[in-house]
Amino acid sequence: MRSLTRKQRLCVASEALARFTGLINVTPRSLRVCSPPKSIKLGEKRYAIDEWFNAPSTITASIARKLHTEKDHPISITRSIIESRFPSPTYKHYSSFFPVVSTHQNFDSLGFPADHPGRSKTDTYYMNKDTVLRTHTSAHQADVFRSNESAGWTISADVYRRDAIDRTHYPIFHQMEGARMWDRKKVPGGNIVQAVWEDIANLPTHSMIVEDPNPPTHPERNPLQTGQHSKEEAEAIAAHLKRSLELVVVEIFSRAKAAAIASNPDYVDEPLRVRWIEAYFPFTSPSWELEIFWQGDWLEVLGCGVVKQEILEKAGVPSQLGWAFGIGLERIAMLLFEIPDIRLFWSKDERFLSQFKGLSDNLEGLKRFVPFSKYPTCYKDVSFWLRSSSSSAGGGIRANAQDFHENDVMEIVRDVAGDIAEDVAQVDEFTHPKTGRKSLCYRINYRSLERTLTNAETNEYHEKVQRELVKKLGVELR
Repeated sequence: MRSLTRKQRLCVASEALARFTGLINVTPRSLRVCSPPKSIKLGEKRYAIDEWFNAPSTITASIARKLHTEKDHPISITRSIIESRFPSPTYKHYSSFFPVVSTHQNFDSLGFPADHPGRSKTDTYYMNKDTVLRTHTSAHQADVFRSNESAGWTISADVYRRDAIDRTHYPIFHQMEGARMWDRKKVPGGNIVQAVWEDIANLPTHSMIVEDPNPPTHPERNPLQTGQHSKEEAEAIAAHLKRSLELVVVEIFSRAKAAAIASNPDYVDEPLRVRWIEAYFPFTSPSWELEIFWQGDWLEVLGCGVVKQEILEKAGVPSQLGWAFGIGLERIAMLLFEIPDIRLFWSKDERFLSQFKGLSDNLEGLKRFVPFSKYPTCYKDVSFWLRSSSSSAGGGIRANAQDFHENDVMEIVRDVAGDIAEDVAQVDEFTHPKTGRKSLCYRINYRSLERTLTNAETNEYHEKVQRELVKKLGVELR
C-alpha cells in the first residue's frame, strides 16, 4: 500500500473493515477514491442508503438489544405488567416488529402532512428518502388493524428520535400502544352501544379515586367525530377505555407503592388518585391524558382516545370503531423502580442488572432500584459562532442561523461521547450588535455511570466534540 496516497490507503482500510463486519456493502475500489457505501445491513436485510441517510453507528448498533423483550430487564418487566391487564384471547400482543419501516407506514398511513416537523432529518433517522427507523409504535398500527386478528391488541417496540441529551431523554426509547375494536357487522343487531356496555360490565372494578369532571365529548375542546359515531357510541367507548386504563394504573402503582413501603418503613401511604384531562392527539377524538398523583405531584402517565375513523377506513376495516392508547415504557419504569437516569436502561453493569433478576418469573420480589456509587460529573462549555451565510460546511450540515437545529449538536456529542454525556444544555446566546452574527454556548456534563473519568479523558472527549462541530456544522469556535 506504500504506492497509494494517504486518502487511498484510508479508503482501502475502510472497505476491508466494512467487508469484515458485514455491515456495509462496498464495491472494492483499490486505486480510486472510494465512493460512499451503497447499503447497510440491519438484522437480516439490506437497505439502500442515499443522501437522506443520517443514522450513526451508535444508533444502528443498538437495534439488536431489544430491551422490551430482554428477560428480567426493567423495560421488559414493565411491558409484561401492562400486558397482564389486557388478557387473551381478546387481546393479542405484538413485540417483534422490526424497527425499519417505510415513510408511508411511519407518516402517510397516519395522516401526517407533508410539512410535518416529524418528517425532518433533524427529528428522524433515515436510511433513505423512503425508509426510516420508526419514530413511534403507530407505524405498525394500520398493518395490525388490517390483519384484524383479534378484537384488541398491544404493540411494544423500540422507537428512534433525534432528541435532547439529559436524564429523561435518549435517542432510543420504548413505547407501547394498544387498541380495542368493536365491529358493527359482528355485534348483535349492529348495536355497538349495547355491546360495549356489556363488555364494561365484565371488567374488574377498583377503589382508586378518579377525577373526571368533563363531559365525554365537547364540541370545541374534545369533539365527537360527527357523522362517524353517535354520541352514545362515543360515550360507551370512552367509558370502556377509561376503566381499562385505570386498571393498568392500579396494577402498576400498587406494585410501586408496595416496593416503596418495603424499602422505607416510614413511607407515608396515600390512596391512589388519578384524573382525566381533555387533550388533543392527531389520531383520536375525543382524546384524554391520564395523570396520577404520585409522591406529591401530578404526573402524566399516558394519552388515549377514540380512534379516528379515517385511520380504520384506510386500513380496510371501516365497519370497526374503538379506542387506542399510547404509553412510554421508560417513563413508567423510572417511576415504578425509582430509576433516576434513562441511560441506566442501556447499562450492562451487573450492579444494575442484578437488581431485577428473577422478576420476569415472579413480580412479588419487585423492589426499588438501589443506586450504586454516583461518580463525579465534569462539565465543559463550548461556544461558537453560527455562519452568517447559507453556505454549507464542506458538504456537511448547514449551520447558519436560519438552518441551525439543536438536535445536530446533540447528535455530534452523542456520537463522540456516547453515554458518557449525561446532559447537554444551551446556557447562553449572544447576537453581535454590529455584524448580527449569532453565538451560542452549550454546557456538556460528562459523567460515567460506571467509573470516575479522568480529566484527560474528559478533555479528549471535549476536544473531539469541538473538532466535529467545526467539521460537520461549519461553526467558528469562540
